[in-house]
Amino acid sequence: MSTYDDIIHLPHPTSPTHPRMSISARAAQFSPYATLAGYGDAVKETARLTNKKLELDEDRKADINETLMRIQAQIDYKPKVAITYFKPDDKKDGGAYITVVGHVKKIKKYEGIVVMTDGMEIPIGDSIQMKKIDTFV
Repeated sequence: MSTYDDIIHLPHPTSPTHPRMSISARAAQFSPYATLAGYGDAVKETARLTNKKLELDEDRKADINETLMRIQAQIDYKPKVAITYFKPDDKKDGGAYITVVGHVKKIKKYEGIVVMTDGMEIPIGDSIQMKKIDTFV
């Protein structure tokens, strides 16, 4: 005689109030369990690419300075410009190049910042291209 001989042939118990759960529903109740919380986010962050900041040659710097002087000469008219600049990444080395199109409110020469009419401040030292689009708002 075995230890479970008295119960081995009894019918499987079923609840009179709750319907039987499907196999997929039973499996789904364990799926939210993650053994390594945050691991997926860390893998995505590692895979995300960034760019290195470019060093400008003297000709490109002269072009940007010339464009800044033309903008400053017409600053009362809020000239429209397209500025491409380097924005450092908050989480890893490198960053991304972003192009902003808008109207210039003022140029802070000593701080090296172009202030747009929407309040955005763009560092001149991080700019790689600056193009004046039109003269008047």
